[in-house]
Amino acid sequence: MKASVTFLVFCLGLAGYGPCRADVAPPDGTAYRATRAADGVQHVRIEGGAYFFKPNRVIVKSNVPVELTVSVGRSVIPHTFVIQAPEAGIAVDESLSSQPRNIRFTPTAVGSYPFYCRNRLLFLESHREKGMGGVLEVVE
Repeated sequence: MKASVTFLVFCLGLAGYGPCRADVAPPDGTAYRATRAADGVQHVRIEGGAYFFKPNRVIVKSNVPVELTVSVGRSVIPHTFVIQAPEAGIAVDESLSSQPRNIRFTPTAVGSYPFYCRNRLLFLESHREKGMGGVLEVVE
């Protein structure tokens, strides 16, 4: 029984690791600067994949509503989107899928706030440690 469980975990790890490594986005460092749309909201689309978010640097203005539309490509590996910055009025912890998820908040303090995927596969680095993260920069 123990050997069967070990084999299953090993196979799941290979199944998740192999296909996902093929679509890793190269780190290009390009920032996305949000602008206020006609509805008064800063709209930003973030796409996730195997251990990346693109864009991984987003710049928004403080005290202006933000709507993030976040999704990930089709994958057997679950992903999340997390920003924990209560000092700036931001508290996000959402499960992601290929269906876009809209996340709204209004940042209230200038600063740089990391976003990341909190998931990890058993005995491996977390998705964040593998590079699935970025920075939300809130400016005046």
